[in-house]
Amino acid sequence: MKFGAIIVDGRGKVGGHVASKNRFGAYLRTKVTPVNPKSPYQVGVRARLAGLSQDWRGLTPAQRLAWNSAVSDYKKTDIFGDIQNPTGFNLFVRLNSNLLNIGEAQQSAPPLPGSPAAITSASLISDVSDAKIEITFDPAVGADNHYIVKATPALSAGKSFVKSEYRQIDVLDNADASPVNLMAAWNAKFGSAPVAGQKVFVQLVPILDATGQAGLPYEVSAVTSA
Repeated sequence: MKFGAIIVDGRGKVGGHVASKNRFGAYLRTKVTPVNPKSPYQVGVRARLAGLSQDWRGLTPAQRLAWNSAVSDYKKTDIFGDIQNPTGFNLFVRLNSNLLNIGEAQQSAPPLPGSPAAITSASLISDVSDAKIEITFDPAVGADNHYIVKATPALSAGKSFVKSEYRQIDVLDNADASPVNLMAAWNAKFGSAPVAGQKVFVQLVPILDATGQAGLPYEVSAVTSA
């Protein structure tokens, strides 16, 4: 939480409660510990983190010092307006995880920061009869970027909070012209097509090839039509 003369805002866990915010305002809810189904997705994420942690330990002292010295180049402003610097380890894992996710080689030296693409618009159509979950986006994927595609399984039409539901289903490069039909990738991840009336969310995350930096994600959703 962030404190002033009184509590003015809150994020995170406090005892058995979680403070957060949605479009209706700030709220406090009971903390729930999720089950651990050890899905292939979770196992893969954990294996990648373990691998990158091992790679970090395998760096030379000079290489780790370089990552620790580079963190100020990657500082961010948090939700409270405060400047936050990652640790050298966190920066190494974050950038290299993004690079591996888009099929690029990981880096042992910290790259100079660049500017990932900024997605300015996107829309989504989910249609059973046409067998498509089609996303239209702008700008096109540039030669120096990839777009990671994340999606949710089919959800009820009233669902709006889906942060924990996203799974990576595809990666787009400059050969993937908008619009792109994601149905095959969606089915490969979730098993079967959504049915009419169910809602699907898709998120595009631009990644800069040279550094692994992620741009702002762009989220769209659609209720499936028959």
